[in-house]
Amino acid sequence: MSINRKSYAKGRAGSGASLKAVPRLSRRLVLTGASTIAAATLTSGLAAPAVAQTSRKTFVLVHGAWHGGWCWKYVRDILEAKGHRVYTPTMTGLAEYSHMLSADVDMDTHIQDITNLFWWEDLNDVTLVAHSYAGWVCSGALENVEKQVSSLVMVDAFLPVDGTSAYDTNIPQQQAKLDELRAAGLIARPPIPAEAFRVKTQANIDWVNAKMTPQPMNAVFTKIQLTGARERIGKKLFVRALGFPQPAFAKNYEDTKADPTWNTYGVPEDQSGHDIMVDAPELLSKLVEQAAA
Repeated sequence: MSINRKSYAKGRAGSGASLKAVPRLSRRLVLTGASTIAAATLTSGLAAPAVAQTSRKTFVLVHGAWHGGWCWKYVRDILEAKGHRVYTPTMTGLAEYSHMLSADVDMDTHIQDITNLFWWEDLNDVTLVAHSYAGWVCSGALENVEKQVSSLVMVDAFLPVDGTSAYDTNIPQQQAKLDELRAAGLIARPPIPAEAFRVKTQANIDWVNAKMTPQPMNAVFTKIQLTGARERIGKKLFVRALGFPQPAFAKNYEDTKADPTWNTYGVPEDQSGHDIMVDAPELLSKLVEQAAA
């Protein structure tokens, strides 16, 4: 297993821009029954979490494209069973909010979704966890909620730079397809099959395929505005699914391994595909608890 443990940088400088939350979407998925899922003993060399089980932490877990808050179910159940406070927001136009899909929904809408959650739930000292596309969304949201976030975990995620869009990260053939879909007037991109994400078990493949919904088209074309709030977070972890072939994620993993302000963790191919929260929830729960410590 590929493991890289570096010391977290201490402290943070600066503060994010202040954005007044719009009274539009105050959301929290309510857990109707606490699971008693026990975290499996790891034989991968991962150290025991340096976090007291009686120390209640706050986690915000943000899903990627085509997904929704539902994809964090296993991780949420594990963390809540330990007494933690866990939010799994679904972004506008997806999953249980798929009826809100429109041509106006873009990445800025999704950034506002996360900003609003922090505002209406009065969240502070948060461990913010972003999967895949949510790397864009959470990087943008941090410009508004930087002071309320103590730890950041990027899970096989994009790490955007100022002034770019998700469209810019695609190869020319993919850009041509996106241009074609946009010219046809489509407001959303159809889901990618769970098999393409290399989800491990047939039960989970069926579950993910049944739950995914189209991704708002304009989210991929939105240019992001960043001032470096993401890099100012004092504790940062990048988790990479080593068996999922994605050049941007592979580059982000190598770049964060070389950066002393980041911790990194490589999840072996036999343990998980891209949806680590689905394939390896016990492992990911331990990693985000460590990040919060």
